[in-house]
Amino acid sequence: MIFRTLLHVLFLARRKPDLTHDEVARTNFITLPTDLDINRHMNNGVYFSIMDVARFDMLVRNGVWQMMREKAWYPVVASETITFRKSLSLWQRFTIESRLVGHDDKAVYMEQRFVRPSTSSGNGRGGEPEVYATGFIRARFLRKAGGTVPMNEIVEALGVTDAHGIPEWLERWGTDVALPPTRAEAPSVWH
Repeated sequence: MIFRTLLHVLFLARRKPDLTHDEVARTNFITLPTDLDINRHMNNGVYFSIMDVARFDMLVRNGVWQMMREKAWYPVVASETITFRKSLSLWQRFTIESRLVGHDDKAVYMEQRFVRPSTSSGNGRGGEPEVYATGFIRARFLRKAGGTVPMNEIVEALGVTDAHGIPEWLERWGTDVALPPTRAEAPSVWH
């Protein structure tokens, strides 16, 4: 996955048009033999890894990557979930559509869709892109020197003037799946 990431961050993303923070980023991929599981379709864990690559592509294109490097910040995924609809097979081309949903007082929320051209339009050319899987990510920004970057500092650095609220269900999900902070106790006790 490191080679895919470097390919996109260092070369492919820089050849695409810049994005604003509100635009959908589209990143193209192909299912490789190393992506497959025993059922000969893309392994469920690979989806998360490829979503990482697409997020880095988006961060380069919307200028956030450069800003993070200058400020010595880096993003980390706090929570993620995915829902599958159709399988991706060997050598199939697909696109990941990534967009910022919004933020709460602690994290940024993103939606990422795995899509392929639809063949159901009846004209042989395909219609709107068809969703194969959809993932949601809750991410935070950390300082390389240590500590979490407060959301108000991120919003200010990005120059975002409008408040991005998130859907209630997504905020509830973020709260429901959150683990205790890293400095708090988190014993593994099964009930």
